[in-house]
Amino acid sequence: MKHLLPHVFIMFLILAIFSPRQALSATDREREVREVVTAFVTARTADMGWDVHIRRVTFSDTLKLPEGAIDYEVVAPQQWEGWGNASMAVLARQNDRMVRNIPVRIDVEAKTDMVVTLRQIEHGSTITADDLVLQNREISQSSSRASRRIEDIVGKKARTTLRANQPVRTDQVEKVPLIKSGQMVMIIAENEVIKISVAGKARSSGAEGDIITVQSQNSFKEIPARVLNATTVQVAF
Repeated sequence: MKHLLPHVFIMFLILAIFSPRQALSATDREREVREVVTAFVTARTADMGWDVHIRRVTFSDTLKLPEGAIDYEVVAPQQWEGWGNASMAVLARQNDRMVRNIPVRIDVEAKTDMVVTLRQIEHGSTITADDLVLQNREISQSSSRASRRIEDIVGKKARTTLRANQPVRTDQVEKVPLIKSGQMVMIIAENEVIKISVAGKARSSGAEGDIITVQSQNSFKEIPARVLNATTVQVAF
């Protein structure tokens, strides 16, 4: 009997070495795909400045794939912004051959700091720092266009009535005009050698830095000019 033991042990090693590798289960494959999807979402949102968490990754049916190494490619809708619910396709390839197109449904939570109103701000009102607070909120429940810096909103005028406790979007505010249409202004044109100043009338309103239309009182010609302050505009020269 003792003489048989080495032969039995050698036979066991041969069977262990040459027996086929156990195939990955559907659960193992799902784990692989989840990791691939997670890596894709992380890369897609890396430059957004958001706190991102994947709530769910859902498969339509049991995930069965052939044995061996699989290469995965995630295909997401071009318009997907990186948060909320989305349907994707995970393309599974083996040896450069497509073996399955895997439909995947994901739910991504993304949070970021955003400017929120502390009270209702009426249309046309100039917004102050006391009207606003910075809060960390989920983008899907507000807007990816919400402003992230209070200083970008303070001093601007509400284009519409802003409700209390709501994120402020950049398209809901506008700069307060320094010059109004019909106002008399000083038009200047200058370079390194010469400076010319003439009286004019604003034909449109604008804030500092805006380009408005002005009319020279000498020639009555209308020209574009940049607003410098509440009384002066500058034309290219």
